[in-house]
Amino acid sequence: MTVRLSGATLGDLPAEVARPSYDRSAVSPGIVHFGVGGFHRAHEAMYVDALMNRGEALDWGIVGVGLMPGDARMRDALKAQDGLYTLVVKHPDGRLEPRVVGSLVDYLYAPDDPQAVLDRLVDPATRIVSLTVTEGGYHVNQVTGEFDPNDPVLQADLDVVARGDGMPQSMFGFVVTAARLRREAGVEPFTVMSCDNLPGNGDIAKKMIVAFARLQDTELADWIEANVAFPNCMVDRITPVTSDPDIAALAEQFGVEDAWPVVCEPFTQWVLQDEFPSGRPPFEDVGVQIVDDVVPYELMKLRLLNASHQALCYLGYLSGYRYAHEVAQDPLFAEFLLGYMTEEGTPTLPEVPGVDLGVYRRQLIERFANPEVRDTLARLCAESSDRIPKWLVPVIVRNLETGGAFERSALVVATWARYAEGVDEAGEPIEVVDRFKDRVMAAARRYGEDELAFLRDRDFFGDLVDTEAFTTAYAAFLKSLHDNGARITLEDLEASR
Repeated sequence: MTVRLSGATLGDLPAEVARPSYDRSAVSPGIVHFGVGGFHRAHEAMYVDALMNRGEALDWGIVGVGLMPGDARMRDALKAQDGLYTLVVKHPDGRLEPRVVGSLVDYLYAPDDPQAVLDRLVDPATRIVSLTVTEGGYHVNQVTGEFDPNDPVLQADLDVVARGDGMPQSMFGFVVTAARLRREAGVEPFTVMSCDNLPGNGDIAKKMIVAFARLQDTELADWIEANVAFPNCMVDRITPVTSDPDIAALAEQFGVEDAWPVVCEPFTQWVLQDEFPSGRPPFEDVGVQIVDDVVPYELMKLRLLNASHQALCYLGYLSGYRYAHEVAQDPLFAEFLLGYMTEEGTPTLPEVPGVDLGVYRRQLIERFANPEVRDTLARLCAESSDRIPKWLVPVIVRNLETGGAFERSALVVATWARYAEGVDEAGEPIEVVDRFKDRVMAAARRYGEDELAFLRDRDFFGDLVDTEAFTTAYAAFLKSLHDNGARITLEDLEASR
């Protein structure tokens, strides 16, 4: 027999399923979060729930906000379950550890009622607005680093901000409109906390949101810049897309019927800059590292973990693998990943206080190799145009400047180009998922007429196409990928080391 998860059925769950020990009716909202996906629910919401289980932070409940059409499904799932969901930690030995999380106290689907979202944002009780809107959600021009306002939704929201009427549709529109309304009402500004995988994520959020505001209201932009805090943070937990077998396993093994549980690895990390003028939950009580400078930690994560995900996903997919653990368990690929991290990624990092990078690198391979997480290579290959330029290109540029190694990075870029052609080594189609899909695929398919066509997009690669040492290595790898395949290309590279 299974129990459909809801507030009324918490007491009916099996004893081995952990659940909130606090009275959820005593929880009041303090955080509004844009982008309630798997990662937010496995990370920030989990940390807040852990605090509440200690009897702390009961005035920091989370109100989720969905903006995209696909978010209607999250609305329906959470509404039916009173905001509850099950977080299932997948241990390498096959053990599943379920826990019901109760820190989400409401979910607002903005297209249904944008006024309700604004009201919640303007409410003085809302002291933090947190974000997981993906790397592309900040609309940063990859080359200039400036705000790119060309999205039609942003253009519509700029009109709303300028007129001071109408309802916003984007995160930018909601945040800036709410900031204006709070200012007019004499309400203390909230803190905006980005939790996305970007170097200097708080700095980027501030720059882009202020730029959005400045396009129509310079005075408001100046006020946001001077009064709204944007702390940086580094977040880390591998959280694959929930699958139907995950939902079935939760019901079969634990008797919990959950419309949208979350699965994740055991490891979790959060390094947070302590810049919260309006207050914050005592995150340090549940293991969050509160620091003055996040940069060393975020660069470590982006250039080692995230860039290594890119290093394994295209090579692995082209070699016939479909899951990250399959790739990481292959000694050839593990050697390649450790080589990239040790010889190319790590030399570009500043000192990381309190971290043994040798241990960290080996731990990453162990995490990637967890067979229970079953993180798909397709997920890791998605949205490459938002990832490679931010995670790997800076490593390449730095190593070219210093005379460091870059060959493994060149192979990663070549495998992205080969993958973006849209056909694997067996002649089967590859479903390329990227917001610039047409652009990257068109460039990749011009290989026959121009071996450097893919590199010529300066929005993604800057001036790498002008650097002969890099283009020589890249072109040789891409030719080998076509002539010999991914595995032989990798074997040849590792044999030459």
